[in-house]
Amino acid sequence: MNHRIIIVNHQDKEPFLKETQNLLTYVIREALSMMGAVYSCEVSVTLTDNEEIREINNEHRGIDSATDVLSFPQFDSYELDEFGLDDEIVLGDIVISCERAREQSCEYGHSYTRELAFLAVHSVLHLLGYDHMNEDEEKVMCELQEHILNSIGIVRKKA
Repeated sequence: MNHRIIIVNHQDKEPFLKETQNLLTYVIREALSMMGAVYSCEVSVTLTDNEEIREINNEHRGIDSATDVLSFPQFDSYELDEFGLDDEIVLGDIVISCERAREQSCEYGHSYTRELAFLAVHSVLHLLGYDHMNEDEEKVMCELQEHILNSIGIVRKKA
């Protein structure tokens, strides 16, 4: 299986470093593997700022405010169960506000790297059909996010 991660930078608020690309690629691939994505897939990631993500959020969700991350899955979770080792799919798109990620890393008292990794894992779970619309779903997502991040050595620590 091949998990192809495409990363495009649309922002200038944070440096777009090779380390950032490598981190996001690694985290997304690990999350997909840990969650049992046996099919080959493509995930695109757009790094943006608060203004652009606000526009996207308003256009697609009717919410005229900036957010940290948006996920655009191409399949419902039950459809993903039908794919196997020989399948190649476009799993979906992720949009991350680097500006908001920096703000939240300061707010939560951990590194910018950890916040980007968290947002990437959070979005991968959405692409795979997980949600947090109620308390039980939110608990499951939180546990999965922490398990994945801890398993790859990205733990909560002060910035």
